[in-house]
Amino acid sequence: MSPSAGSTSTANAHSHSHSHARFNSDLNLALVGLGVEYPPFLVGPEALEVLANRYYPPSTALKKVLSINRFTGIETRAAIGDVDHPLVNQPNAPSIKELNTLFRQEGVRLSVNACKKAISEWGGSIDHITHIVSTTCTNSANPGFDHFVVKQLGISSSVEKILLHGIGCSGGMAAIRAAAHLALGSSYRGKPARILILACEISSLLVRSELDSIHQDQQTRVGVCLFSDCASAAILSNGIGEDDGPGPVYELMGWKHQIIDDSEDDLGFDVDPLGWKVVLTPRVPTIAAAAVSPCFEDLVNSIPELHKADQLPSAADFDWALHPGGSLIISGVEQAMKLTPQHLQASYEIYMKYGNSSSATIISVLNKLREIEGKDQVVACAFGPGIALEMMILRRRKEVASPVDRSGRREANGVSHSDGADAHKTTVNGDNISDTNGTAKKTDDLSVESEHLGQAGVTTDDVASGGNSAHEATAKGSTGANGEEDGSAGSLLVEELD
Repeated sequence: MSPSAGSTSTANAHSHSHSHARFNSDLNLALVGLGVEYPPFLVGPEALEVLANRYYPPSTALKKVLSINRFTGIETRAAIGDVDHPLVNQPNAPSIKELNTLFRQEGVRLSVNACKKAISEWGGSIDHITHIVSTTCTNSANPGFDHFVVKQLGISSSVEKILLHGIGCSGGMAAIRAAAHLALGSSYRGKPARILILACEISSLLVRSELDSIHQDQQTRVGVCLFSDCASAAILSNGIGEDDGPGPVYELMGWKHQIIDDSEDDLGFDVDPLGWKVVLTPRVPTIAAAAVSPCFEDLVNSIPELHKADQLPSAADFDWALHPGGSLIISGVEQAMKLTPQHLQASYEIYMKYGNSSSATIISVLNKLREIEGKDQVVACAFGPGIALEMMILRRRKEVASPVDRSGRREANGVSHSDGADAHKTTVNGDNISDTNGTAKKTDDLSVESEHLGQAGVTTDDVASGGNSAHEATAKGSTGANGEEDGSAGSLLVEELD
């Protein structure tokens, strides 16, 4: 149940927080800074084919996976290396020791950069950070990666840290929820809370391990077509002791956590000698879509601020920041909640450009959403192993247009690529949801490509979690990245410039 529904202790926390109220929501909690850091490489669907053809013989399962890979709706995925990265070009898949060593380097670096952006937007001192809540599902070493992030940021070693594990793609939302509860506890005690929230994932180097399973077990494993690398961060404040400075990016109005019964075998990330293996069954999109509506109704009912004139808002009265777990998950929720693609514009854009970066994705979607003019209130939603459903309702600050540099390009709030990402040129001959100037792009041209998948013997069950035999996110002959008409759907060039 959302804290807005009100237990006695929560009500007491409210009374304490309102004596120090800085934000407009009843909880007096807000995200006051966001930061997103993607690695420097954007790799297209062809990268998986290159690796598959280099190291694995043709097979029925591999043919199916590569067919799905062409039609996921993802145009590029963020990765710490290109197709020639040494760790994915060894005779064997990298060991968990090698993966850990690289995460300690690249994952920590991405995390530090994301945190610096969130802290910079907040504008406060790192000496005022009271807690850190972090999550990852692609590293499990002790001490956790957050220990090294704290050291590199120069935050006091006595800061209270919590590292969440076992929650996969829902981790970013779960970290915000955990931080909110910590902040409410501080509010009850009349103490300030400035909580750094961090999510980091490096999934790209698991590609060889996944291809091993496809080859050895002849399984149609779609996770290898979806996942990418990212770190994202946020600062959550309870407003106490903070009387001026920037306003909130998003105010928290309420949240709900739910485990969907009898679904723990459908979505997971199993430990393996070569890292982790994605568990993703064809039931996931249907399970996810069916769970959203009752969860949304319960959450809205629990937030008194939303009760106006005895009429509760509908799903379409909100913008949606949905974790883009796969194109059928997005379109399934869209249909179940009677939304339009515009309600989910930020989710579609992040999915198409960067892929699914697991726990780090939801903050990236929220960050993208504030560039898009829309509704005052937002539903954030993510699914993780369990299957766990995380949902939160936020009130967003009306954002002015992003600054425009002299070349006419808009600079995204709090988003960048590491180490020379500007050196990468991405040309997409296909349709997108919206461009960087905020011009609406066609979304009704998303078309079915099932005939191509059928030729490879791919069934609806094969693609249900990742590919799109029913709701393909690949456009035919529509407006390209530069606004020109182009008839070659889904064509992609990723070029690294000197």
